[in-house]
Amino acid sequence: MFTGIIETIGTITDIVKDKDNLHITLTSGITPELKIDQSVAHNGICLTVVSIDNNQYTVTAIKETIEKTNIGLWRISDMINLERALKLGDRLDGHIVQGHVDQTATCINTESANGSTYFTFEYDKSLENITIEKGSITVNGVSLTVVNSGINTFSVAIIPYTMEHTNFKTLKTGSIVNLEFDVIGKYVAKYQSLKT
Repeated sequence: MFTGIIETIGTITDIVKDKDNLHITLTSGITPELKIDQSVAHNGICLTVVSIDNNQYTVTAIKETIEKTNIGLWRISDMINLERALKLGDRLDGHIVQGHVDQTATCINTESANGSTYFTFEYDKSLENITIEKGSITVNGVSLTVVNSGINTFSVAIIPYTMEHTNFKTLKTGSIVNLEFDVIGKYVAKYQSLKT
């Protein structure tokens, strides 16, 4: 369980393909505090730490994860949003995030506006995921509030602090991001579909 509040940014130092898996090695400020078998969200993807070597650690992504997320597009030197799992009793400053990416989206517009930056994303509506205005959405692991909601598009407003402390500063038109839709909304939508 995560909250979508990014702790730090990690940098990819190595990517190794092993059959259908990818072994990804990163360096970050939280590496000394990590343990093997620990869950860490990487751009919103819950991955398990499988090895630690000094200031670097490695996680493994399986075929399903590669197919459903943007992880196959990651390259050495990419900056990745990191968040460790929530401790029981911690404040839930963002919203309930599972670390299970529902699908990817494409950034179709960025716009500066009075100190904030608006990002608009488009996603495949055939998977029947939805957003609502003022609802929660997780983009690359960041808990955000939906500003404008369309049938298969939505916008979010990024304040300067979030821009500086996440990899939103690297996004541009055409960038592919991971989306996790609000878990409560998904249950409601599923319930409604079963009633019809």
